Amino acid sequence: MTRNETAFIAQGFAKCAKPERYIQQLASHWSHKMATSYDEGDGMGVFPFSDTETAVMTARPGGIAITLTTGEHERNVHMRGVIERHLDRFAFREAPLTYEWNEPEDSGQ
Repeated sequence: MTRNETAFIAQGFAKCAKPERYIQQLASHWSHKMATSYDEGDGMGVFPFSDTETAVMTARPGGIAITLTTGEHERNVHMRGVIERHLDRFAFREAPLTYEWNEPEDSGQ
């Protein structure tokens, strides 16, 4: 994002029993489409969907903390659905997971 662009940032949480495993699987799955990364020490995956859309997922007790940044509000809502559908596929034994999201906020950048 450039300084003149707006960023919409949503914080989410997906309740699950194996957050590290699901983030790692998602990083591997999406690595065929983008330059994902996964840090085992932090339990953190980074998913750069495009120049203006990124998700960071971090394993926490009881689930996955998600920070989703997009350039438009509508894209933020859309990408939440993409993330949820993919996590539910990898967490099929627990699916559907319970997701809690705040509404995307304009960062004013």
